Amino acid sequence: MKRILISNDDGYQAKGIRNLVEMLRPLGCEIIVCAPDGGRSGQSCAFTVTDYLTLRPQEDWNGAKVFSCSGTPVDCVKIALNQLFDEMPDLVISGINHGDNGSVNTHYSGTMGACLEGCMKRIPSIAFSLCDHDPNADFSLMTPYVQHIVKAVLENGLPEYVCLNVNCPATNPNTISPDPDFKAFSEYKGIKICRMTHSSWINEIDKRDHPRGFPYYWMVGTYRNDEPQATDTDNWAINNGYVSVTPIHVDVTAYEAMESVKEILHL
Repeated sequence: MKRILISNDDGYQAKGIRNLVEMLRPLGCEIIVCAPDGGRSGQSCAFTVTDYLTLRPQEDWNGAKVFSCSGTPVDCVKIALNQLFDEMPDLVISGINHGDNGSVNTHYSGTMGACLEGCMKRIPSIAFSLCDHDPNADFSLMTPYVQHIVKAVLENGLPEYVCLNVNCPATNPNTISPDPDFKAFSEYKGIKICRMTHSSWINEIDKRDHPRGFPYYWMVGTYRNDEPQATDTDNWAINNGYVSVTPIHVDVTAYEAMESVKEILHL
């Protein structure tokens, strides 16, 4: 029996991770969930070095064993692999995230952090996200796509140190991503293998005046697609009704720039 470790960054109580377990149940795999005890969005690949961690069993979800961890998504994967498995699982899955993790968000995402941790352990790993921040989002359109992708990766594996970042369009136009160009769809058109969109977050700091006389700040921001005409990106796929699949490599070396850097440094 194949074994799957599932984590996320929205916490084990989130609807997305519960829906993911239900989607995967027909595949007949052993499923263990180890997820944060609360929301940990934006944690990227952070892990805990200044405090201890707790690992607590929760009520099973129809046979899936569930544990909550006090740490980050990466902590959850690390502690699960060390304490809950006697040998490495066949697959690590992170999600389903409430909100997209395409383009530049790949670098900030705790969902992707958990996925990358599995990948760095040489375990095939996938991150799933829905472009909908509603805690009660509708994940039903994702079901056949999640099942197809997971089944294929279980059967065929992935290249070493490569994981998949999967983002699905929203289904509710009132709860979509902060990207003003994102659309909602009543059905998906298929799967597109994409590259990351070049994008930016702008106007990220909101300064306010506290009643006690000192300034304080909120992290906010507006998402900006810096190449809106490109049609080979995850942003384009999501905006046009496709499920985007972006292969992510943990080796971030800019090989094509090595000669240029030699020239810059006069080496």
